[in-house]
Amino acid sequence: MLSLRSLFAPRQPLRTFALLDVQGLCRAFRQSAQAPHGKGWVEVNEQRLSWLNQPLPAGARAQPVATHPRFGKALAA
Repeated sequence: MLSLRSLFAPRQPLRTFALLDVQGLCRAFRQSAQAPHGKGWVEVNEQRLSWLNQPLPAGARAQPVATHPRFGKALAA
């Protein structure tokens, strides 16, 4: 029953991240729903293997998404 329920549960979309070293070169990629922990991870628009061991192109970084709560706190009556 749990597996059937998980089929219909909403899922967070996967986001793509690139690991940059001290010189700004791309060392790894990762796809996950949340940002990886650690220093050097930046969100990118897409994943291209040709970026490995190279600096990221100017338009590769994703624009940060501001998260706002959908609903405000309920007021006491």
